[in-house]
Amino acid sequence: MQLEISDNKLQKLINDPNKLIKKIGLEMARKIHQRFNELRASSNFKEYLDNGIGKPHPLTGDLDNLFGISLNKNYRLIVEPLTDGLDDESLRGCKKIDIKGVMDYHDGKHIWLIP
Repeated sequence: MQLEISDNKLQKLINDPNKLIKKIGLEMARKIHQRFNELRASSNFKEYLDNGIGKPHPLTGDLDNLFGISLNKNYRLIVEPLTDGLDDESLRGCKKIDIKGVMDYHDGKHIWLIP
């Protein structure tokens, strides 16, 4: 699967390991890159969801059409499948996702760690 980062600020941060580690710490940076590798290894987004790695789950409300993937107890990698629908067939055909960032959305809050 192909990963895109449409936000230029986020793209620069992700592509500079030293800046990323300085901003979020070594362990979190490693976990993000681990999730990226797992996503890339999947042939489509439905396959990744079915594998259950990182407990991927659809989000609701103002985060509708996005998915959260666990990085640690509180923070999730937020991704958007680049497809017309979120049904199984559309997600099976989804071979590209947009990385939105890392967020803690628990208890009704939306705290972005990155971007």
